[in-house]
Amino acid sequence: QCLDFLCEYWGTRVTLARFSLLEASDVRAFMAMRRADDIGGRSLMRSLAGLRSFGRFLEREGKGKVGALSAIRAPKVGKTLPKPIQVAAAKRFADADERAGETRDPWIWARDAAVMALLYGSGLRISEALGLKRRDVPLPGAGDVLVVTGKGNKTRMVPVLQNVLALIADYVAVCPHPLTPEGPIFVGARGGPLKARIIQLTMERLRGALGLPDSATPHALRHSFATHLLSRGGDLRAIQELLGHASLSTTQIYTGIDTERLLEVYRSAHPRS
Repeated sequence: QCLDFLCEYWGTRVTLARFSLLEASDVRAFMAMRRADDIGGRSLMRSLAGLRSFGRFLEREGKGKVGALSAIRAPKVGKTLPKPIQVAAAKRFADADERAGETRDPWIWARDAAVMALLYGSGLRISEALGLKRRDVPLPGAGDVLVVTGKGNKTRMVPVLQNVLALIADYVAVCPHPLTPEGPIFVGARGGPLKARIIQLTMERLRGALGLPDSATPHALRHSFATHLLSRGGDLRAIQELLGHASLSTTQIYTGIDTERLLEVYRSAHPRS
């Protein structure tokens, strides 16, 4: 694409000798053309990376050095807004009614339901939930706070709903493997630490049954936790602490999601829309 553009832009055939004379303004013109075609930041980054790779190849082959490519900054890639799951659907991931036709051992379903309820109920990362030790989780009625180890090995206190603790207790009661205080509370079929991929596969099966898109992942449950709290008046600083974000700017992405939701309601409900 770049060579085709340069051929038209320069009005001449692009030879290796001519390409080695490439200027920064030529690259910027190519990038501007791509932007005009509604090409996103990530695709622009790939285009620039391809040009730089070709430039390095020419240099290795002794065909000249294209200095202009190193002078171009990579385009900024905007953060994509996470897609929250609707409240009713998020609840159904841990619903006993969804177990109909389940062929796996009941304790495995109880385990997966407890993990998914924890992701949505407390907004944990999947790695944080699977990293919980037995001693980190209180029994129902004996407490309502989890001790979570997040990114950078930082610990934080996270509230947990009693109905989520009840699901965890149901799993613990039927788990066939010994769960020691210092060992992981969520274990795999052979008693070792549970892998995130197992929960991802469970959600893939369930979202098909629930008619949900591919974006309904374990991490989407965490996104939904934050979005639903914010939509019901939750304080942004408090949500930052609950999620374990080091910077408020990371949490502020959820204000964009909630604004989008409000705009949808406005456009669909306003009589003049």
